[in-house]
Amino acid sequence: MVSNTAGKVIRCKAAVAWEAGKPLVIEEVEVAPPQANEIRLKILFTSLCHTDVYFWEAKGQTPLFPRIFGHEAGGIVESVGEGVTDLKAGDHVLPVFTGECKECQHCKSEESNMCDLLRINTDRGVMLNDGKSRFSINGKPIYHFVGTSTFSEYTVVHVGCVAKINPAAPLDKVCVLSCGISTGLGATLNVAKPTKGSSVAIFGLGAVGLAAAEGAKLAGASRIIGVDLNSSRFTEAKKFGVNEFVNPKDHDKPVQEVIAAMTGGGVDRSVECTGSISAMISAFECVHDGWGVAVLVGVPNKDDAFKTHPINVLNEKTLKGTFFGNYKPRSDLPSVVEMYMNKELELEKFITHEVPFSEINKAFEYMLKGEGLRCIIRMTE
Repeated sequence: MVSNTAGKVIRCKAAVAWEAGKPLVIEEVEVAPPQANEIRLKILFTSLCHTDVYFWEAKGQTPLFPRIFGHEAGGIVESVGEGVTDLKAGDHVLPVFTGECKECQHCKSEESNMCDLLRINTDRGVMLNDGKSRFSINGKPIYHFVGTSTFSEYTVVHVGCVAKINPAAPLDKVCVLSCGISTGLGATLNVAKPTKGSSVAIFGLGAVGLAAAEGAKLAGASRIIGVDLNSSRFTEAKKFGVNEFVNPKDHDKPVQEVIAAMTGGGVDRSVECTGSISAMISAFECVHDGWGVAVLVGVPNKDDAFKTHPINVLNEKTLKGTFFGNYKPRSDLPSVVEMYMNKELELEKFITHEVPFSEINKAFEYMLKGEGLRCIIRMTE
């Protein structure tokens, strides 16, 4: 199947961020054809992740505007560039903010998913192939974001940043697997690896933390302790297997001491999903000596420093980090989609809002107010 637009510039709608913190504007953009090792996708559904908001607010990097944000999405391949052999027009795919070239030492390692060529780069606003953008308005470039830019009806992505999935999977549900949900789920299942009947503490009960809790539930953990500064999140968290709650503000001693007292010395595993340095330290110090494992998922501020007494390490507590739940995008994501198709993994409960593309700014409002978990944006109205 060859599309009738292959090799041609496509004019379509995209939500452009012209400057930091200002509402996105729906514009007509020109999307150039894919070059070597690139594919052009028709995006059907995308969702808003906190990372989009963070960079839209220009909090974490050298600001780069005008830009098309968006990285959690599902779509269909419209056309492929030269050298692309494992994808064709019509394939159903999830674009991913990080990649898998399959050639570098990381991709060849069973232990790593941090591809040398395609790992996340938030500063780059152009394609690797020629250092240029595939988006333009009246000949002026509009920058890409983390290689995906899914807030556009069509986008161009490196072939290594696309997971081909089961065409029967509903893209309006599985699109949330292309970032946050897989990150939390994999942090627990692939890195913390709790055993049946064990205890797990989850720090931060947003979408990523709840996905980590879901992973603990799937692994058969018996005590899943949710830690959050917002007690209103506790009711919702019960749907994801959380069965005990701690709000650090309710206690006059450090939360790690509270958890140690609750669990007879500490939890077996902890997963930190906030990015707060104090939560990271608490997550490490609250695990049991001898066998406890803490996994850091949240992204800290650039000036943060992790401080703990070395005796915690000598007492056989383990600290680990993870990136995208240790999933290799092309190799592993299709099997996570199958978990949903086999009804082992429920995604509907993560999706709390839905808006048409013309109302994309509403999704930002929901997230800035802390309402809901994931907002799906329907590209076709």
